[in-house]
Amino acid sequence: MHALGTHLLVDLRDCSVEAIRDLEFVKDSLVQAAKEASATIVDVSFHEFNPFGISGMVVIAESHLSIHTWPEYGYAAVDIFTCGDLIKPEIAASYLIERFRSLNPSVVEMKRGIISPFDTKLPHKVSSPGQAIESLT
Repeated sequence: MHALGTHLLVDLRDCSVEAIRDLEFVKDSLVQAAKEASATIVDVSFHEFNPFGISGMVVIAESHLSIHTWPEYGYAAVDIFTCGDLIKPEIAASYLIERFRSLNPSVVEMKRGIISPFDTKLPHKVSSPGQAIESLT
C-alpha cells in the first residue's frame, strides 16, 4: 500500500529550556532540519509569544515542518509532513531531537493520503488532475 505522504508527530520532552525559548535558535534548527532531510524550502514564518513560547513553520515544496514550544515545561511539539519518497523525515526528526537536547523524545509515524489499495507507487506531483485518476485505473 502506498501513501501520498509521511507525517511524523514528534514529542520532545525534557528539552533544553534555553534552546526552545530562543527564537533564532528554534528557527535556525527547523530550517537546518529541512536542509538535512534534503527538502526544498519555500517559506519560513515564526512567532515568539509573550511571556514565552514559539510557534513556527518551514514550508517546503514537499509539505512542511512545524513547531510549538512550551519552555516552561521543557516541551516542544513538532510535525514533519513530507510527500513522496525523496525526503527522509526521520533525518529531520533525529536532527531536532539532538539540537533541542530532548531526553525523552517520541516519534509517531502516520501515512497520509492512502488512496491506493494496490501495490502501485503513487506520484506525489501530477501534471493534470486526470493523470492521478488514470494511475489508479
